This record gives sequence, C-alpha cells and structure tokens, in this order.
Amino acid sequence: MTNKEDVLQNCFPTPEQPFPAAEYKARLKRVRERMAKEKIDLLWVGDPASMNYLSGYQCEWYQAQSPKQWPGTSGIAIHVDHDHYILFDTIREILITRYCTHSTDTRIFPSSGPKVTRDGTEFIANELKESGWLKDRVRVGLELYSYRPTRVISERFEARFKAAGATIVDGSDVMREVRWVKSPLEVKCLEEAGRIADKGMEAAAAALRVGATELEVYGEMVRGLAAAGGENTGLTMPVLSGKKSNSPHAMSSRKKIEKGDIVIVDLCGVYNRYHLNLARTFAMGEPAKDVREMTKTSLASIDIIRQMIKPNLRVGDLAKALLDYYKKAGIWEERGWIGGYEMGVAMPPDWVGNFVFDLLDEGNHDQKFVPGTCINYENQFFYPRQTGMYFMIESLLFKEDGASILSKFPNDLNVID
Repeated sequence: MTNKEDVLQNCFPTPEQPFPAAEYKARLKRVRERMAKEKIDLLWVGDPASMNYLSGYQCEWYQAQSPKQWPGTSGIAIHVDHDHYILFDTIREILITRYCTHSTDTRIFPSSGPKVTRDGTEFIANELKESGWLKDRVRVGLELYSYRPTRVISERFEARFKAAGATIVDGSDVMREVRWVKSPLEVKCLEEAGRIADKGMEAAAAALRVGATELEVYGEMVRGLAAAGGENTGLTMPVLSGKKSNSPHAMSSRKKIEKGDIVIVDLCGVYNRYHLNLARTFAMGEPAKDVREMTKTSLASIDIIRQMIKPNLRVGDLAKALLDYYKKAGIWEERGWIGGYEMGVAMPPDWVGNFVFDLLDEGNHDQKFVPGTCINYENQFFYPRQTGMYFMIESLLFKEDGASILSKFPNDLNVID
C-alpha cells in the first residue's frame, strides 16, 4: 500500500465538528419543511455558508475563481422526503468530509479508471438518479443568487437535471430564510464572537499611533482576534485613515496615519464561522468642536436602540423611531448608510447576511426581531471639511429572555493622544 492509499483509506483526523449531530439534524428538518412549503423536491446547495450550516463543512478553497479545468461542483443534495443529505466532493477533500462533518452519505467523484473527473456534474446527476432522488417531474431548486457555482457550471447542473426530466426553480430562499433564526447553540456562538470582536478592537486601538501604517494596525488587529480564538473573516477588515475614512469599503494600505487623522476600524469576531460585526472611529489627537458635536448627535441614536430593543420588536417600529430622530436632530442629510443586516454563519468572500434592516425600505417592516435573530447596525455620518466619517457599528442580538448590544468597547469618538 502506498502512503497515498494509506491516507485515503485509513486517515481519519480528530473530529472538529462545531455542533453535535442532533443540531444538524434539526437544521436539515427545518430545511426540508421549507422545501415542502415551496414545493421543491430536491435542493442542490453549493454556497459555502449553506454547506457549512448543513454539515459543518469548511475548507480554504471552493474553486470560486479557478481555471476552467477545476470547476467548483462540490455540494450537498437534499431531498424533501429523506432525513439525510448526500455530500459530494473531490478526492482532494475526502479528509475534510471526514473530520469536519457528520455526513452519513459522502460520495467522491471518480479519481481513477476511465472517468476521472473534477467536473462532478455528470457523476452527481447519475448518483441522484440511481438513488431515486432525480427523476421525471421532480422540482429541483438551485441557489441562483449564490456566487457558487459560477454561471457556466450552474447551467451545466441545470442541463444535467433537465435531461433527467426535472423542472428547475430558484431555491435561493430556502437556506437564506432558514438561517435567519438561530438555535440556542448558534446564539452562544454569536455571543462568543462578540467577545472576540472586542479583543480585536482593543488590539487595533493599542496599535494606533502617528506614523504607523494602516496595514500595521490591521496586522495587530488580526493577531488580537486570533489570540482571542477568532477565525479568518468572510471579508477583508478595513483600517482606514484621513480622507480615506470617507469611503468605508476601501482597503488598508501602506498609507501612514497622520496627526489629526480620523481612523475607522471595521472588523468581525468569528467563532465556529459565526460572525459578529463591530466598527469604531478614532481621532489621532483632539478633534475639532464641530466634529465632536456631529459624533455626539449621531451617537445619541444608540440610546433609542437601547430603550427599544426587545424580543419580537417590530422592524418598522425601530426604523421609524431612528428615522424620526435623525431628521429631528438635523443630520439625516449627512448620512452615509444607516441600517443593518443579518449576522450569522458566513464564509469568504462575504459576511453580509440575507436580512436587511433599512430605514427607508418598508418591505420587511412588518416582520419582527424574533428570538434567535441578530443584526448589525451601521451608524454613518460625514464630518465637516472632508475630515472623515463617524463610522460606528453595533450588533444587536434578540433572545427569549431579552435583547442586547453585544460589544462593550466604547462607541464614542475614541481619541488617541
């Protein structure tokens, strides 16, 4: 037996599943219930966050922007009438399927013989047909709003499934909606991610000094997050100084931080892939009086949130109260973006969840923040004279016994002397 054969047949690394099997079974049950509601018989899941949510699967590479010879076709098949999923992957990731997941039905693409393949679409379709999951008049849901698989590969899946007699529908909302309400174990992960986020912000604050580069501060921030148990984040975390802080989606660079600069730091604590967002604004030296005043006026909105948040709070009620405050305070026209989005399980290249809290978009204002939901809240206002932006993000967690803002790091304009 070769070393390679020994590994592929006998190597089982120590399990690292973040949750017990019962948790994943409960999630699968909710997914199947949602599929039944939408009349989807078979759901194909290729989105990395959804794969992680269903099984615990995680790896560093999903062939998202790869050579044509290496298409991203791994994923999970779920049937509305079966209480297990089928995990499909390449031989290169067989160890990951063993130690990361609770999968009871893992099928690996052929790696020897006449049909060696990295494009698993034909193999997957044949396996699903032989299992009785894919047949004439079956409604198959594809995650059409996911970046993975790419358009070409998604169309390849669609052609394979249609050839078996299936009807293709958009199944994007199944996983997105199920993931909105977190279980008690998921809530604990978010709370731990909040603790980690504070440690990362403390590390960033300690590294801020005139003459340091944005990347140097970024590096210390990442070190602080990792030292606290944080995992790699779904997005690059910006440290931005001076006029760059007017553009919070910019990237950290070798730009040196100068005296008088406004600096914004936007990060996530990550625990078992659950992200908790936190952003703070710093001033390199005492800021001007009107900068202080803008900060004070903007920051007062958090008092409204503290007074109002509770389980089952109507989304529109919170939105109206905040909108009324900003307009009355006279700063509404100075806003960047005010609102929030769902926090939860995420994989690169994103941590932005499906639910969006927008003060002006009333599409979901009749919904409620039920126990088990979590959003960030972004409070962005431009300072005078192109100085920068007051950029503050808190994350709100709703539980059965109450609701809270998870960060304990000061949210005023933090002055670095």
